[in-house]
Amino acid sequence: MRLVIVIAILMTAATALAINLESTAPLKPAYQVTPPPADPDVLRQGGDTIADAVPIPIPYEIAGSTTGYSNDYDEVCPYDGSVAPDVVYSLTPADDISVNIDLGGSAYDTKVYVYDADLNLVACNDDFYPDYTSKLENVLLVGGMQYSLVIDGYGDAFGDYNLVIEGYVECVLVCPAGAQLEGEPPLVEGYIDTHNNGCSGASSPDDFQPITYSLFCGVSGWFDTSRDTDWFLYTIPANGVLEVIGDAEKATYMFELGPQDCAAVGVIQNVIIGPCAEATMTIVGDPGSTVWFWTGPTTFGEGVVEEYDYILFSNIGSPSAIENHSLTEIKGLFQ
Repeated sequence: MRLVIVIAILMTAATALAINLESTAPLKPAYQVTPPPADPDVLRQGGDTIADAVPIPIPYEIAGSTTGYSNDYDEVCPYDGSVAPDVVYSLTPADDISVNIDLGGSAYDTKVYVYDADLNLVACNDDFYPDYTSKLENVLLVGGMQYSLVIDGYGDAFGDYNLVIEGYVECVLVCPAGAQLEGEPPLVEGYIDTHNNGCSGASSPDDFQPITYSLFCGVSGWFDTSRDTDWFLYTIPANGVLEVIGDAEKATYMFELGPQDCAAVGVIQNVIIGPCAEATMTIVGDPGSTVWFWTGPTTFGEGVVEEYDYILFSNIGSPSAIENHSLTEIKGLFQ
């Protein structure tokens, strides 16, 4: 189990829109159809179409721009209707390999997808990170086959991107002994999520699972075109500050939700945990008050069943602050 030093990440949401947190198409900003002007002098680091795609090796890293390119392609993942310019690269691995294709840190609302030699869609992602940039994880590429990598944008979004392609390394977490267990049934095709499904269910207090242990182990994932979302209740400790450290085998959101009304609930703050990368959420409130806390995959709806583990550690029941420690160090205090 690989664990890293805690990274404190806080993000506030300016609006608390009522949203369906299980939807395969979360709310996104509206866009205007304003394609970029053609720029014949633009430095073309990638191809404009699959026919003139620029070959690149694996691993690979480049900073580029879609400005001045044409709009040739689009895929639904889960948004369609893109009129944004796109850039195309080609990949031909020598051997079978699974890769991550990461556009994190790009300057616009990106979309990325991969076609095989017959132009069948292999993988696609629109929003992976909270700033609407994209990432594909664990994409299997067959040795000797040529693939086309398309860097696109949501709506008419275009601009500078950062592309990093590297080999995928599997993340495996082990639930510590003595942790509270979520008890989620196994995910299967046609799964109906009735376990701690919060506002996605009958909107009764029974749909929110209380977390009462400092250590908590949960199971998440996706099935068909939906994801398993977990809704929890935390209680603010006596010092008025709740801190939750999380890690997961797949990239996973932790949300603080509010107001505590299913008709108006929205995201107050969020962080991303995993894969094998810890992050901390700090929530300040009145001692003894209840917090709505949510976890769920950052990407989903691929028509397959995928299940993975995640771990949460909080300072409930503990008088000592937990910031500036790794999850490994903190758990050691309780073993």
